[in-house]
Amino acid sequence: MSELILVRHGQASFGKKSYDKLSDRGIEQVKLLARHWQDMGERFDCIYSGTLLRQRETAKELLSLVRGEPDKSIENPSLNEYNGDPLMRVYLRDHAASEGRKLDREASMTDPGKDPRRFQEIFEAATAKWIRNELQPEPGDTEFEYWDSFKSRVHGVVDELMARHSGGSKVLISTSGGVIAMALQRVLQFPDEQVITTNWMVKNSSVTRVKYGNGKLSLVLFNSLAHLEKAELAHMVTYR
Repeated sequence: MSELILVRHGQASFGKKSYDKLSDRGIEQVKLLARHWQDMGERFDCIYSGTLLRQRETAKELLSLVRGEPDKSIENPSLNEYNGDPLMRVYLRDHAASEGRKLDREASMTDPGKDPRRFQEIFEAATAKWIRNELQPEPGDTEFEYWDSFKSRVHGVVDELMARHSGGSKVLISTSGGVIAMALQRVLQFPDEQVITTNWMVKNSSVTRVKYGNGKLSLVLFNSLAHLEKAELAHMVTYR
């Protein structure tokens, strides 16, 4: 059996000028994961990442665990997270008022507004509309990706990697929570609504393992933080 090992990137810079960059805590989370795997004698045959900076920075900290110690990960844009900002913009413009919701200013990953909890409420409302195809972009809504397109590219890259790597391969993947949740849908065949629910659960630097081969596909580990399971590291557990 071969294995896909999916790692969610370390904590990004939520609310900062550039969200797409690991925070100092995010870098340390991944360093702790690398150290844990080194102690366990874990080795991987190759490493992939999306093209987003936070995904590539996470992969960089794990390169020494890959056979041959490559200079960088194999980048594949199909492993990129969906872009939440255009979903928020379309929702706030077309739906928020009719649902009795508004923010003092337009929310985004770099500007979540004054209340992070309020931001999460808006984000969840936007993604609920998104998966039902109820968000309709206008020509100016750049970088908007339809739900079906996101689903197709993630399922497609999972199938592509499994077809490319067999014979007991261990394939390390640095990606994001939404991609991991969508990959699990490919494995477990749960409904679209469950993808978003699963997305909210995925923690920074967590590990999810999928085994495949001989016509079988199964989840063997989800959202593991074995590298942070010490009382003195409780502050290192983050969701965003």
